[in-house]
Amino acid sequence: MTNLKAPTATAPLADWLSYLEQLHTSAIDLGLDRAQAVAERGQLTKPAPKVITVAGTNGKGSTCAILEAILLDAGYKVGVYSSPHLVRYNERVRINGEELADDAHSQAFAQIEQYRGEISLSLFEFGTLAALELFKSNGVDVVLLEVGLGGRLDATNIVDHDVSVITSLAIDHVDWLGDDIEVIGYEKAGIFRSGKPAICGQPTPPASVAAHADDIGAKLFQVGYQFDYQVEGDTWRWHSGCFELDDLPVPALPLPNSATALMALGTAELDISDCNIVNGLKKVVLAGRMERVSEQPLVIMDVAHNPHSAQYFAKQLVKLKQKEGKARIHAVVAMLHDKDIAATIAEMTDVVDAWYPASLEGPRAAKAEEIIAHVGDGVSGFATPEQAYDHALSQAQPDEMVIVFGSFYTVGQIASHIAAKQE
Repeated sequence: MTNLKAPTATAPLADWLSYLEQLHTSAIDLGLDRAQAVAERGQLTKPAPKVITVAGTNGKGSTCAILEAILLDAGYKVGVYSSPHLVRYNERVRINGEELADDAHSQAFAQIEQYRGEISLSLFEFGTLAALELFKSNGVDVVLLEVGLGGRLDATNIVDHDVSVITSLAIDHVDWLGDDIEVIGYEKAGIFRSGKPAICGQPTPPASVAAHADDIGAKLFQVGYQFDYQVEGDTWRWHSGCFELDDLPVPALPLPNSATALMALGTAELDISDCNIVNGLKKVVLAGRMERVSEQPLVIMDVAHNPHSAQYFAKQLVKLKQKEGKARIHAVVAMLHDKDIAATIAEMTDVVDAWYPASLEGPRAAKAEEIIAHVGDGVSGFATPEQAYDHALSQAQPDEMVIVFGSFYTVGQIASHIAAKQE
């Protein structure tokens, strides 16, 4: 859209986001040529001395948060790029564990606008390049890049990174990646680099992952082979070859992602002590992942939005229910219609006692009726997640639990709703 006028470097962040949403015809436009050309103009393909790129169906954000916590404890200046955000765009970029002010993002967007010239960029591409600019200009030591979609053709893959990570592999984003797990494995493994470490935290991954690593000469570290872990009572043990870490604290985030993160750090040639690992595991938290936001009734929010993540969420809820003696679980759920709603709900039906399905807004949004079709007769739907949440709270007793899940959008809306009520 050539008639659009770009905001200035001092314009409000909201103006820039509005501009970027109109700039490109497609919100998702897989391919590297456009972003690669702009990155080369701005010398952004190596934004820090050490870069770790993290792909996967689920667990990317958790793995990046674990890496970040350990690296910060070790004294490194760390930049993290993740998506999507829950409430504010600023959540997508962290430096030393902190979000950046609006004006920093506006200035970075203005810089990318200069670099791009006549090259059209999607919102995600523009945001990725702006994040790389922020990391470069702030002189970070280590950058952690969370892949947006797939891997091979994702904008983050323009970066010359040192370690590649695949956290998990399952069928998701069918419209973009298809429903063939071998193809999905190949797309994720597209972030692997010749001669460099490639970590896979998915047990028994599709053969395409190891095949691609072999084809390009990447050094594959596969869970169950080159590294592994075991729970031992209230602690856990991690080992790779003859190297072992014992009596590790169990973090608030999934253990498989913690084990994968430790392998990534083990290959990254960074100065990290056992003490840094223990401290990082103790401190790490991530919004929207088994997040406790209220007590009596206990309220838990999780961005679980596909069968794989819902299965994990359900297992954690069973443990929590038993540990804390919660009588019933009330579930507020809203999803996108391009997700596998039936299979996601099926993973949760054994643990949920009362359902409060809600509609989301937007072209990808599922209506409450689409969810009701899979949770049983006699369930009422709600126009918004906020209405569903308020009703669930009114029905839940102090010794019961309310959960919120189904989408980043769902958790983000409820997080904003809770914050507004507390003001």
